[in-house]
Amino acid sequence: MLVVAHTMATCHRLLDVVELVECDPRVQVVFTVAPDVFNVGVKHHLRALGAVVLSWEQATRETFDVVIAASHGGLHELHGPLMVMAHGAGRAKIAIRPARGGPPLRTPTVYGLDAQRLARDGRILASKILLAHEKERDVLSRQCPEALGAAVVAGDVCFDRLVASLPLRERYRRALGIDDDQQLVVVSSTWGHHGLFGGDPGLLPQIMNQLSPRRFRVATLLHPAVWGAHGQRQIRAWTQDCQEAGMLLPDPCDDWRAVVAAADVLVGDYGSVTAYAAAIGLPILCRTMRGPEKVAPGSPQALAIDSAGRLDPSRSIRAQVRAARPVDFPRVAAAITSRPGRSRGLVRHALYQLLGLREPGRHRALAAVAVPQSTAAGDRS
Repeated sequence: MLVVAHTMATCHRLLDVVELVECDPRVQVVFTVAPDVFNVGVKHHLRALGAVVLSWEQATRETFDVVIAASHGGLHELHGPLMVMAHGAGRAKIAIRPARGGPPLRTPTVYGLDAQRLARDGRILASKILLAHEKERDVLSRQCPEALGAAVVAGDVCFDRLVASLPLRERYRRALGIDDDQQLVVVSSTWGHHGLFGGDPGLLPQIMNQLSPRRFRVATLLHPAVWGAHGQRQIRAWTQDCQEAGMLLPDPCDDWRAVVAAADVLVGDYGSVTAYAAAIGLPILCRTMRGPEKVAPGSPQALAIDSAGRLDPSRSIRAQVRAARPVDFPRVAAAITSRPGRSRGLVRHALYQLLGLREPGRHRALAAVAVPQSTAAGDRS
């Protein structure tokens, strides 16, 4: 089985799926890193995990029993039955005009469920297109009806693992160094200048200045593409004062779900982490920089940012954090997946169908994510 990692974000999502089959002695899993502007650090991360990593050139020459990917670039060059999936909270991104970005199309097209991404020379590339929700099938029927035969509504493995991790909340908090009388405020930013970090670089210092370190700890989760675009050295330099003031800055290789499971409040934007946090009932404050028009109406991200409280930097941040409340989290969770708690079995079944193998009789529950190894991510050099 070939696993195609385009970026660190897609790599994290694919590793959740790989864990469903890699214990089977009949299955050999190998990885490749696809050409992508944001693939910085992916090969190093996979090799640190002890994975077999093929060069892209070798991967395009070989034929595989199954190829799985969570992005679309270059997939037409690979040989083998293809399974594709989203790498965020559903497929919420609106496609934009290819020339210099441009405004959204008059009829918004949901990225990843369109013929431009799913077809090549009139042929649907994937044998199975994993969907998290029945509503995505409706979108697919409008945008690329010829792909409906490959669609499988299989839920969201990422969300199900986040839910499975919630019972370990206190262990995560201890590992992160959070005291019993402290609140953990997580700041989450997607990539680009519409994200919280790129759109309002003064917000992190402001948060650190206003939240007493005796009562609050702050952890900042940056989208892996932010790290890839600017480099770890630059990101750590830009955030050095905040880290010295006690801010935790997890590495892009770390599993963000442990931090979210440990959190008391999340300050976010229109990224997937905000939607996932909202769906588990965390109090949410949103700070958006023209982001909402980039997400599909009715998507988990849209529901989260539409119903969350707005963070106003001109007012007391401490007071706003204390007043933050959860959104209608059952509604957000219901928008993320129409197969809650079932993704493990559904995705696993789809994989074994492509492999042409009988599923092993033993069915393990989805594991909670690992406990963070470092209590001071911001102190790493």
